[in-house]
Amino acid sequence: MPEAAQPSTANVATACAIVGLVTGYLIGQAKSLGLFGGSPISAPQGGKATTEESEESEESDEDDSVPNEFPGHKEECKMVLVVRTDLGMTKGKIGAQCGHATLACYKHFLRHAPKSTVLKRWEQLGQAKVALQVKSEEELEVLQAQALSLGLVAHIIHDAGRTQIASGSATVLGIGPGPKSVIDQVTGGLKLL
Repeated sequence: MPEAAQPSTANVATACAIVGLVTGYLIGQAKSLGLFGGSPISAPQGGKATTEESEESEESDEDDSVPNEFPGHKEECKMVLVVRTDLGMTKGKIGAQCGHATLACYKHFLRHAPKSTVLKRWEQLGQAKVALQVKSEEELEVLQAQALSLGLVAHIIHDAGRTQIASGSATVLGIGPGPKSVIDQVTGGLKLL
């Protein structure tokens, strides 16, 4: 009978590292949601919340409203990330800023409507996100106002200015999650990034 192949030390180390990373990530997520006692992690007092991982950007946290449930809409939900292309951000910078916008919108739901049917539908159906583009800060502000008027969550991310662009620059607008048809009323005419 042939002997079974023995896993190499490198394979075992890689597997252990992956298990450790996944476990650490899951524990961190559970802790941030308050599952190990205490209260969930929330924004510091004083208005704007800085991002926890890199402190690279700040959320525009002006809207403390409860997200609309859109009772007449049973369709799939999505989130839209509207990126300013006039700033000349690199792909990596855009990715980081989109991550900040996604978290800002998601945290808004966790703070104001954690049992939202819109949020649950979005989570269960794959957390769809679409990246779109605009060419100015003014366009971001107009889109944010339109989204908020429809009862959508909408957060503009302002960069901290530590790397590529000026401090306070509005980089990305996150909208949603919300029903596709409602979000399309705001961003349906924009081009994909």
